[in-house]
Amino acid sequence: MLRFVLLAWLVVTALVVLGSAFSSRSLPDLSPWHRWSFDSEPGAGELRDMDWAAYLRAEQAVFDELHAHLAAEPRPGRYRYEAQSPLGARDGTIDWNRSQVLSPEGEVRGGVLMLHGMSDSPYSLRHLAEVYRARGFVVVIPRLSGHGTAPSGLRSAQWMDWLATVELAAREVRARAGEDKPFHLVGYSNGAALGLKYTMDRAEEGDGAGLPMPDRVVMVSPMIGIGRLAAFSRLMPLLSWIPYFEKSRWLDVQPEFNPFKYNSFPVNGVRQSWLLVGAVQTQLLQLRATGRSDRLPPILAFQSVLDGTVSTEAVVRNLFDQLPANGSELVLFDINRQGVLAPMLRRSAGAMLDDLQPADAFTYRLTVVGNVDADSANVAERRREPGQREAVLRPLVYLYPSNVYSLSHVALPFPVDDPLYGLSPRMDEDYGIRLGTLALHGERGALSVGTDQLLRLNSNPFYGYLATRIDETLEEKGSE
Repeated sequence: MLRFVLLAWLVVTALVVLGSAFSSRSLPDLSPWHRWSFDSEPGAGELRDMDWAAYLRAEQAVFDELHAHLAAEPRPGRYRYEAQSPLGARDGTIDWNRSQVLSPEGEVRGGVLMLHGMSDSPYSLRHLAEVYRARGFVVVIPRLSGHGTAPSGLRSAQWMDWLATVELAAREVRARAGEDKPFHLVGYSNGAALGLKYTMDRAEEGDGAGLPMPDRVVMVSPMIGIGRLAAFSRLMPLLSWIPYFEKSRWLDVQPEFNPFKYNSFPVNGVRQSWLLVGAVQTQLLQLRATGRSDRLPPILAFQSVLDGTVSTEAVVRNLFDQLPANGSELVLFDINRQGVLAPMLRRSAGAMLDDLQPADAFTYRLTVVGNVDADSANVAERRREPGQREAVLRPLVYLYPSNVYSLSHVALPFPVDDPLYGLSPRMDEDYGIRLGTLALHGERGALSVGTDQLLRLNSNPFYGYLATRIDETLEEKGSE
């Protein structure tokens, strides 16, 4: 019997490896920026011995490598990494692909560490950073290794490297804000998982560990669960050493038209997220079993009911259902139940919110933002306190846009006037493209970019609500 099971496992493994290798052959041809290496990128062992100044020097060395690659392999064209590209920050403006520190104009009232998502950059947190800076918080946003340069940087990145960067940056926040000031942590997507891992490590260590425990954690589209196929990510590139199957190291190869995010995605990115999520879920259960989850700070999380990148159900079941009664809150953005696209939604999409409702004994506040009713574009919040059966409705000042059927994983941290992703972008900043305004019509098969990327909502019509809810936490006791 054991021999049969082993043989079956070997056959399945071989089929996965071969299937992935041959499937990858259909991807577009790789470009130089899919093959570059960045030897100056420090690993976890080096990062643990660095301070912030040393980290910035190492980051500069990585960008020097990028510039050397660009000079050595110039290609004509207008996409990112090509010789005539208009994409990116203009001279004299902030390069949001790099680590950032934002200081308040007056007295420092606290510090916040912000962590961007997978294949992303500090740009994704620029607006939330301003919420904190306006409240007197010094903001530190590290560029996590493998990001901000070229997609090939993620082929060798490790999640332990990112966690070491989080610890390094947390020490810098504490040094700039002071020991007696509030310390907050904000994570977006993969950065939320990293932030939760950091926080749980502090809860396990207890007092005197040398790294600050956050007073509050804010999560945006948190990566608490991802697709089951990610478990096979270790197998997919096993034949990539053969030139014929080189592309098996990549899940997606796309033109690089985004100045602050990679469009191409290596298999290793999925692998590292899967390993991180597994570590987070295991540690959450261990903390609860040992009673140490009581040491966790309040968590405020924002999540779209429909999310094509992470599991919304995992956010509810694997995170919030495991938390103690510590004042945490989950805010869910519902689908548009009134828009012209509502009749086209699958039944499963319409029923998802019902499936996400907590049990009677839930310990956190649940807030749902969506239509007042199915006949209205007006939006309200429905709030249930821990253990409360009926939600309290409060009308909001927002309308659900008629041409938007739901929010998305990537939309939440961006206002509609974001110059890159906004539906109505401000025009005082120009990065060479405005992705939020694309409304394309034409024949199938003509575009070099997948239509799913172009159709995805990139900004949040309810960003003002999200920012206000975060701002409210800065007025609470413990943030003064």
